[in-house]
This record gives sequence, C-alpha cells and structure tokens, in this order.
Amino acid sequence: MPEFSQSELIQAFSSLVDEGKCLSDADSLETYGCDWTRFYTPAPSLVLLPKTTEQVQAIVKKANELDTALVPSGGRTGLSGGAVAKNGEIVIALDAMNQILDFDAASRTVSCQAGVVTEQLQHYAQEQDLFYPVDFASSGSSQIGGNIATNAGGIKVIRYGMTRQWVSGLTVVTGTGEVLELNNGLMKNATGYDLRHLFIGSEGTLGFITEAKIQLARQPSDLSVLVLGVPDFDAIMNVLKTFQKAMDLTAFEFFSHVAMQHVLDHGVPAPFDTQSAFYTLIEYENISDHTLDEVMALFETCMEEGWVEDGVISQNETQAQNLWQLRERISESITPYTPYKNDISTTIGHVKSMVEEIDAQVNEHYPEFEIVWFGHIGDGNMHLNILKPESLSTEDFKARCENVSEWVYATVEKYQGSISAEHGVGLLKKEYLQYSRSEAEIQLMRQIKQVFDPKGIMNPGKVI
Repeated sequence: MPEFSQSELIQAFSSLVDEGKCLSDADSLETYGCDWTRFYTPAPSLVLLPKTTEQVQAIVKKANELDTALVPSGGRTGLSGGAVAKNGEIVIALDAMNQILDFDAASRTVSCQAGVVTEQLQHYAQEQDLFYPVDFASSGSSQIGGNIATNAGGIKVIRYGMTRQWVSGLTVVTGTGEVLELNNGLMKNATGYDLRHLFIGSEGTLGFITEAKIQLARQPSDLSVLVLGVPDFDAIMNVLKTFQKAMDLTAFEFFSHVAMQHVLDHGVPAPFDTQSAFYTLIEYENISDHTLDEVMALFETCMEEGWVEDGVISQNETQAQNLWQLRERISESITPYTPYKNDISTTIGHVKSMVEEIDAQVNEHYPEFEIVWFGHIGDGNMHLNILKPESLSTEDFKARCENVSEWVYATVEKYQGSISAEHGVGLLKKEYLQYSRSEAEIQLMRQIKQVFDPKGIMNPGKVI
C-alpha cells in the first residue's frame, strides 16, 4: 500500500467526519490504536470518529481510492489484538455512533448503532421490562459492534447462547464501500445465503458493522447465586450434571483457588472459610416457591457424594451481585501481571481431560509460571491465564508463552476444540488458526475476504 504523510491523510479524510472528529495527537493515537492486548505497540496514523453509516461509507470509499488500510475500534476491550493498529493504519473508532435508534415492542427488537455500549443496551432493555442476555465483565465499556464482530459470549451462554443468537439484522459497509442491509430483523427468512452470519465473528476483516437489530428476551425472575467449593475437576463436572439434570441454569462458572486469591487480594470478601482447589458459581431463577428446597436438596446430594466441600447461597440481589464479584473481577485483578491469555473450548465431555493435560504440560515445562484457570465451564469454555514473573521482560515472556501455546493448541486440536472460544483470532492467534480450522476452510475464508474486501484494506493482517 502507498505511504502518505499524516498531513496528507488529514487533508484527504478530515472533511468526511464532523469537526473535531479527526484526531492526530499522540494521546489519541495511542488510546484508539490498541485494545487490552499488551503485546503490541500502537502506531496508527490517524483516528476518525464517524457518526453515521454514510460517513463510514465515505471513509471506506476514500480509503479504496488511496489504498489506505483501516482498523475498526469499538470499546477496545479485545484480548487478541483484533483492534490493534500497529502499521500506520487509520483507526475508525465507533464511539460517536452510540444511539439507540428504534424499538419494536411487538417483536422485542431494538435497533442501535454499533458504538452503543453493551451495558447501555442492557439498561435500555430493562426500561422496556426486557432483557439483553449477552453479558461479561467488560459490559461497561465494550460496544455492540465489537461484540458482534467477535461473536462475544460471556457468562450466560449456557442458557442464552452467543451474540450470534441475538442479532436479527445488520447494516454493514463492505470493503468496497457498499452498504448492505442484512436480514432486516426478520425471524424467518429462507432466501438463500444469510450474509449476516459472515459478518458476525469476522473481526472487521470483511467490512464494518454500523448498525444492528438486536433481539431481546423476557426478564429472568429473581436470580439467585450459589458458590460451591469443590475438590477437583471430576467434582465440577458431577456438580454440573447434577444441577443441569434437575433445573435450567442461567450460568455455571468455575475458577481456581489461585484465581480467587487474586480477587480476595483486591478486597473482595471470601464466600466461606473453607479453601478448595476449585469453585463453581451457579446462577438460577427462583421460578416457584419450591425452587430453594430443590436447590438445597441438590446441594446436600453433592455434599454426600463428596463433590462439594462448602457452599453459600445468596439471600437477596445485593448478595448475589457480591458473589458474582468473585468471578467477574478475576481479569481485573490479574491484569497487572501481564497475563498471557488462552481462551479455549471443547465439548463438555472433553473438558476435564483437556484441562488436565494442558495443566500438566505447563507445570512440567514452566513450573515458575503461575497459572490461573477460570471460565464458563457450562458451555465448555475455559480461560487459561499465565502470569508474567517479575524477572522476565514482556518480550521474553511472550516468546516463552508462544511455546506454551503450541502445546495448548495441539491438545485443543486433539479434542477437536477451538483455540478461541469467544475472544476472536486477531493478531495473537492468527498463526495458530490451523489447529481449529482445516486448510480447506482457511482457503475459503481467504476467498470470502477477497469478495468483500478485494483491496485488502479492512483490518489487514488479522484472522487470516
């Protein structure tokens, strides 16, 4: 691609956005040029903040004329480098596209711009006495467009599925600058290929999502949380089977004692005095007066079988929220240690074997690394976090962890799992895609990319 000076790019693009929405100062370039990934140095040439689909379209058309690369930027909470601009690209930040556009009460569908923050949409749904169920620790800063572009999952997938299940329509600007209105919120549409699903999870490599129609659900009633201390992975899986057989769960999370200790060090109180190797967090609806009796009977069964060592149940909404802090504040508490993150998944039946093999490999080869396990085990998704020792530089640590990733992903491939359950591929996992996708699949992805983005200007170097 041809190189342009910053002043030339400002002259070419600044008139395509509102006044004050073309940024070139050093602080803005650093802020908008990266995500939560710690291993890349942001180096964009310019930041543009469009407010409409038409402005995005004009930017993409101009970028095509000049063969200039574009990188999308949402809430910048990604963990795979998908929103990193490190080679002089222009960042298209969607922060100014933050409007709720329409609501259809009959179909329970809300239309919004891609820059709407996840929590903003959740609150809007509550105001309509409805529920947007895709939820995770970064919901206060992540944006809907980014959630869709990575097919975000989170803590309630066991009940509600991934972001994909809740997207009933999309407006996208392709790599050629064409605006597509995909599915238009229809519940039933049997008219050939559903291009909407190509853009969900595409990480901005085919085009930019500018608007979305999101399906909402009924509000869950009276959610309660149960935190249990369990001795080993066998016990975790037995507890999951016991509870799932008897009732519909809205969440089933797990975390190691190492993970919880980091959260406790940040001021969150321990749920009980007993220390266990692992903990499970179970969330469920109190759908009748008998639900609590049923839960207590299941708890007692698990205690009698030796699968549970201790436990606590929330008595009100505030206590439930406090118990959730044990799980949701893990990422925040380990961030200062520059964690190398692996976001992996397999079928639930293979979870135990896969985790035990990976754990043994890392401990054998790098006994000095602290390993933090947590995740959404009810849907087969585990987060392996390796914390950087103070004695290692970030570069050396990343290099050594890439060796770990080779073993991890080989094990994931053995169990026919995914190297990225919900964080996307981005830069960090691009070299390992073959562990989850066949060469034929990867070649088809390249061909699809060529159709939508023939000049290769949309988030280049990511995914494939």
